[in-house]
Amino acid sequence: MAVRIVRLGTPRAKGEGPRLGTARRLPRGVRKSEYAKRNYFDIWFPELAPSQKLLSFATAATLDGARWAKFSKRYLAEMRKPAPQRIVSVLAKLSHRANFSVGCYCEREERCHRSLLRRILAEHGAKVG
Repeated sequence: MAVRIVRLGTPRAKGEGPRLGTARRLPRGVRKSEYAKRNYFDIWFPELAPSQKLLSFATAATLDGARWAKFSKRYLAEMRKPAPQRIVSVLAKLSHRANFSVGCYCEREERCHRSLLRRILAEHGAKVG
């Protein structure tokens, strides 16, 4: 049992379990009935996505160097709020009893909030696959 960190829209791994879409926005041009069929997600879970304000900061320019450091710091601060902390704690516990995945659309995980979410989940004791 474990939580996987994935890129939404990519083929699912065998036994991956349900996908939680931790993106702020829904996929463009895709019908709601097609989200799971097209390997985006089974459940949209934007509560773990960067805020709209932070997302605007991220998309304003490339997220390399100092800009990535600022983004990371701000996202981690958002995730230290009580509501995200409770959600992460639940997911961490669940990872020991079920397979599921969380993800975002970004091509480069190392410059995506999902890399930070991986770290946050691990810090909360999640079994990360």
